[in-house]
Amino acid sequence: MVATTLAHTWEDLAGGPVPSRRMEDWRFTDLAVLTAIEPRPWSGGDPLASLQLPAGVSRLTDAELDVVAGQTLAHTGCDGHWPVRLNAHASPVRLGLRVAAHTASQPLALQFDAGDQGELLAVHLVLQLEPGASLQVAQRVSSTGVGVVSLVCEATLAADARLDWGLVAQGQTDAALLGHLAVVQAPGSALNLTAVSAGWGLSRLEPRVFQAAGAAHTRLRGLQWVDDHQLADTHSLVRFEGPDGQLDQLHKTVAAGAGRSVFNGAVQVPQAAQRTDAAQLSRSLLLSDRARVDTKPELEIVADDVKCAHGATLSRLQQEELFYLQSRGIAADQAARLLLAGYCQDVLRELPAAAAGWQPLAKQLLEP
Repeated sequence: MVATTLAHTWEDLAGGPVPSRRMEDWRFTDLAVLTAIEPRPWSGGDPLASLQLPAGVSRLTDAELDVVAGQTLAHTGCDGHWPVRLNAHASPVRLGLRVAAHTASQPLALQFDAGDQGELLAVHLVLQLEPGASLQVAQRVSSTGVGVVSLVCEATLAADARLDWGLVAQGQTDAALLGHLAVVQAPGSALNLTAVSAGWGLSRLEPRVFQAAGAAHTRLRGLQWVDDHQLADTHSLVRFEGPDGQLDQLHKTVAAGAGRSVFNGAVQVPQAAQRTDAAQLSRSLLLSDRARVDTKPELEIVADDVKCAHGATLSRLQQEELFYLQSRGIAADQAARLLLAGYCQDVLRELPAAAAGWQPLAKQLLEP
């Protein structure tokens, strides 16, 4: 469980200074929401107390977890990142799961809520999928008020394994979320990762996916909604370490009020990754003149036999579409929300059914 005491500052807790905006990876990330909260230990109950595991999924022992925890983080090069060190020093709630091969598994539902008492809830999740295994994960992290969630997830997919992973992050304007999602894929494996976040004063998600020998399929979907003075920052990295790998990535943003959205998506295709087929698209929708979007897709290609593309678009709601709906008797506000719902649906429909039941973005899309 979480330690009974924590350091008085974030620097003390993480064993190093809080990242500065003078650092390239953090130059768009204002950590004021986080630093305004004093680190306080989690005093709530065990968030895993009611956990029910599907057939074919078993918990790793503490000894097994000690051995494997951190291996995927190290492989993907993020074990030394400040949020990962923060998580490790905060005595996180740890959960290690092994998924047996050729098991028809029911969805795994995980929910973590930081509450509203200004406390730090740190969680470290480790997933190991054996060859041919299949798992569907619906994961929700939330905060109902002042609070901080530190989330570190690492998954290893053996040959021909499949992981369908949906993350719904719903927070408040005085709460912060720092999340690292690290995945290593073996040949023949498939990863479908969908992340939806909204409401946080600060959220920073860093998905890192490495195809260890290529010949795997990676599908990434992201959607972040910012309003007021909220900041949502996604830094993704996909690296192909062998030939014949595939990537399909779509990241969407809705920026309203004085919200700010950041997307930095890197794709690395070294010499060994011949015949890679990778596509990345960032799409952003501005609803306010005060909102801001910073998007930076990156494509690093050394291999010479590849099919790779990336792009970024920035737009507003189309007046022609609004006029069409209004000409059919639909009020202007309702017409705008219908268009917003359609824009978000490309990502929302990719969530596992269990995650969709949490109604992500219901407040943003349904309330006037």
